[in-house]
Amino acid sequence: QVQLVESGGGLVQAGGSLRLSCAASGRTLSSYAMGWFRQAPGKEREFVAAISKSGGTYYADSVKGRFTISRDNAKNTVYLQMNSLKPEDTAVYYCAADPVPYIQTSRYEYDYWGQGTQVTVSS
Repeated sequence: QVQLVESGGGLVQAGGSLRLSCAASGRTLSSYAMGWFRQAPGKEREFVAAISKSGGTYYADSVKGRFTISRDNAKNTVYLQMNSLKPEDTAVYYCAADPVPYIQTSRYEYDYWGQGTQVTVSS
């Protein structure tokens, strides 16, 4: 069992940056592939980015070139650096852990979820 807690969300103007953190307890994050998802009001939860156990990364087309996912296994933490933010990035952002070592983009494959952190981008 692993517990995940996101932080770093907030209100930012379009073009600004935020860095989200996902801290884990209970088990080491090095055992999991990790993903970030987001959910805007009235929409389905969607894939944003993922990082495999070995450090490979994959991004949704909508954030490619603007967002960067990384992991610090020593700190048991995963990060999402978000640059050039747009109003359409406004959502609750969730981190999730997947026990398989490779990247998956379906939310149904992830076993553990954080409570989410709100990101609001004003125009």
